[in-house]
Amino acid sequence: MEGDHGKMLPPSPGTFVDREELIQHVGDFAVSQGYVVTIKQSKRDRVVVLGCDRGGVYRNRRKSADESSAECTRRRKTGTRLTNCPFEAVGKKDDGLWVLTIKNGTHNHEPIKDISEHPSARRFTEREILIIKEMTEAGLKPRQILKRLRQSNPDLLSTPKHVYNVKAKLRQGNMTVRNFKSLGPQKSAVRNNYLAVTKPSWRQRNPPRVPNLIGGRFVDSQSFTSIDVLNPATQRVVSQVPITTIEEFKAAVFAAKRAFPLWQNTPIVTRQRIMFKFQELIHRDIDKLARIITAEHGKTLKDAYGDVLRGLEEVEHACGLATLQIGEFVSNVSNGTDSYSIREPLGVCAGICPFDFPAMIPLWMFPISVTCGNTFILKPSEKDPGAAVMLAELAVEAGLPNGVLNIVHGTNDIVNAICDDDDIKAVSFVGPNAAGAYVYARASTKGKRIQSNVGAKNHAVVMPDASVEATLNALVAAGFGAAGQKCMALSTVVFVGGLNPWEDKLVEHAKAIKVNEGTESDADLGPVISKQAKEQICRLVQTGVDTGAKLVLDGRNIVVPGYEHGNFIGPTILSNVTINMECYKEEFFGPVLLCMRAESIEEAINVVNRNKYGNGASIFTTSGVAARKFQTEIEVGQVGINVPISVPLPFSSFTSCKPSFAGDLNLDGKAGIQFYTRGKTVTQQWKDLPGSNDASLAMASS
Repeated sequence: MEGDHGKMLPPSPGTFVDREELIQHVGDFAVSQGYVVTIKQSKRDRVVVLGCDRGGVYRNRRKSADESSAECTRRRKTGTRLTNCPFEAVGKKDDGLWVLTIKNGTHNHEPIKDISEHPSARRFTEREILIIKEMTEAGLKPRQILKRLRQSNPDLLSTPKHVYNVKAKLRQGNMTVRNFKSLGPQKSAVRNNYLAVTKPSWRQRNPPRVPNLIGGRFVDSQSFTSIDVLNPATQRVVSQVPITTIEEFKAAVFAAKRAFPLWQNTPIVTRQRIMFKFQELIHRDIDKLARIITAEHGKTLKDAYGDVLRGLEEVEHACGLATLQIGEFVSNVSNGTDSYSIREPLGVCAGICPFDFPAMIPLWMFPISVTCGNTFILKPSEKDPGAAVMLAELAVEAGLPNGVLNIVHGTNDIVNAICDDDDIKAVSFVGPNAAGAYVYARASTKGKRIQSNVGAKNHAVVMPDASVEATLNALVAAGFGAAGQKCMALSTVVFVGGLNPWEDKLVEHAKAIKVNEGTESDADLGPVISKQAKEQICRLVQTGVDTGAKLVLDGRNIVVPGYEHGNFIGPTILSNVTINMECYKEEFFGPVLLCMRAESIEEAINVVNRNKYGNGASIFTTSGVAARKFQTEIEVGQVGINVPISVPLPFSSFTSCKPSFAGDLNLDGKAGIQFYTRGKTVTQQWKDLPGSNDASLAMASS
């Protein structure tokens, strides 16, 4: 008997953002084990005690006669007394979060064979009661209400009579209808309907405070520390980013870990359908996404739309992931033995994002990861988190279950926590070189998979026979687009044979670029992300001038009318740059183009290969021989021939080499799928073995 009771395990302790999530966690796990929990005691803002709603066992009880009173001498009848189940879980509020502990994890009864037979299976959740109230006020009848509720929760067992009873109590002003927290996984649509009833606190602030996403809920952080997100063109505070507490981070990881078992067993076609809906919603809200990117990052609306659309390609790629995860099967590898390979998700994965592509980089990471069956922790850049949060809202609206995608904000402490947490199995990082090296070293020592995409110094080699106008247009677009704030921006041009006649024409094309605030219709180039970034760019330009470079176009002192406080830098060109100059060695991340000369293609290739960064390089030429030599001998991850930025589409991996990338598997394509999954080989034998009492110690063979 005791052994049977032991089969019912208690839920795992953890940290939750609110009381309801804690109750739901305990309730969902209890159902999976064959028991039902109920609230035994509750002080709503401080503590909740949960017990088992199973009656327990009856035991015989006989009270002995009172021998001291002769007149009362008699034997009492044999009776019974109900012994309650000893299971008890306690949730307490501590520093704004709810902590679950298991006081007694044992039971004194058998598991419930059919959970639907338990009375609690027909109770409504608090959120469903709120929805019933709304629909009642709208004039809907019980059958209509029940039909709507079942669209969001097909497992709902309640009848129209139960809806009528709830309506009657609501008419009496009784909102404390007895309920049980979610016998099945809570559906996103129900949650969204509930959120529509009450406006979250983080939206009520002015400026708004960016929320965390933990366990399917967008919640304001308990942290008192926050960072202002400034519009780079106006210095206006767009929003505030909280420095997420470590307790909140642990709650996010716990939510992701809790969601993983059910999500990994969700059919791949179901996960794909969510991605189909997700890409539809991104198309619907692309204008909002582009505007928040421009407001926080500063790039022009045209560049912001491109940011979203390149990320959208990744979501579209995830919609067809099933065929890319197909394994291999070998029949009859031995006598009656088959062998096949499959790919399985890792568990909880995490992504750390930079500021340069607020939409594209998050979409490089979590759509592929979650469609592979993982759950995900995303840390957007603290400089422009708005697009990532908006994408998360759309993912939840698309039907992504609670806990599959979580968002935490912060700086160094959260990065360290991601690297150190044992429950996080893989980390994707895109960002500066020093930070990338640190993340790679710290995460890899914890045994995590890590892909770290860092600094870039992308080169273009221009041959004397290159098409002049097409080459100049490409150089200007790649060098100054998005104010040079992108990992594949073109920062250095090596002119084979000399700078003439290229230099004057390059300056002429650069001067035609219109510098303005990103939402202005004539804007070609917006501000850089921050005043600190502008100061660093100006400093590097000045070091180039001080060490012998020629400043042929200076955009450092540009002033945009109406936006005098903006972080604007106009197109800037330095020529006669050498490989020993600091401005060449360091990454600019700004609208600055460095011009060098080489006597031959061999010298130009050597210049590129000696640089410490290895993201990409391009050649502009009409010679197939020169192009073939370049693509063969150049040592970078991305090679362009008559194209300036050779970033591939999602079905081809984003490949980098040398210090620009650390790790074994790149983003995108098959490599990205392999990064977020592990291989497993299964060998099976189905045959009638001849009867024998002798065990063979020989290696199996055909």
